[in-house]
Amino acid sequence: MFRSLGFAMLGLLVVRSAIAAGGDDDGGRKLRDVAYADAASTRLNVDAPAEGDRHPIVVWVHGGAWRFGDKDFVQEQPKAFTKRGYVWVGVGYRFVPEVTYKEQAGDVARAVRWARDHAKEFGGDPDRIFLMGHSAGAHLAALTATDERYLKAAGLDLDALSGVILLDGAGYDVPRQIRESVLPRIRSLYTGVFGDDPKVQEDASPIQHVAGDKGIAPFLILHVGRLDSRTQSNALAARLREAGVEATVAAFPSKTHMTINRELGRPGDRPTQVVFDFLEARCNPEPAAARAE
Repeated sequence: MFRSLGFAMLGLLVVRSAIAAGGDDDGGRKLRDVAYADAASTRLNVDAPAEGDRHPIVVWVHGGAWRFGDKDFVQEQPKAFTKRGYVWVGVGYRFVPEVTYKEQAGDVARAVRWARDHAKEFGGDPDRIFLMGHSAGAHLAALTATDERYLKAAGLDLDALSGVILLDGAGYDVPRQIRESVLPRIRSLYTGVFGDDPKVQEDASPIQHVAGDKGIAPFLILHVGRLDSRTQSNALAARLREAGVEATVAAFPSKTHMTINRELGRPGDRPTQVVFDFLEARCNPEPAAARAE
């Protein structure tokens, strides 16, 4: 208990000192490598608008096949989102084989809890938190948003999320992905992470946890032209709709698995506009001048 309290107080001091240290070249508020849990890799970054409060929060989960990746490998995203009046929280998490998908989803849930608890310290709105991820990060975001065990362990319910945005994931139904993958290397990637036990594969599948009356937030699911991401995206959306959950699918066949992520936030990028349309329809954040650009 005392260790947890001390850790929480340390985190609070880190947040306050980082904000007090000043903003960035764009005049925004920045935090870097803030601990949200005990592990060395459970760190996050915050980019927030320079002024105001009650800004909606986007919690970002990077990809990397569940084994690698970095919260710092972003291009235009943080700047683009803060310009539109959002707080960007980029999350680092532990990797396979050190942990399993369960601990990874638990890390994501704890990062959401941290963002909610500390929101007012960087001008965020604890009641408007959106979870977004790419590739393996899309799988973890979807799992955290549909399997209530992870947020519950962090002291939250599924309705703590205002929306979920998935960029080109293909692991929403893990057994199907393993069964239907044409390339052996794709099958081995998934079995290397989720194993050969069908029950474990099903437990790791967001689609298996979708049910009505759970408080699951609306989903926006983006995919590129590849068959597995299109199939998995449409299947997850169909299951969500059957459960009475709002789900929108947007296809971008001219994008690749990498460019849909790398180009997010760039001016004129169509997936970026679709993401902002989804967000703004649910929270209509300030500043209005930025939305009109």
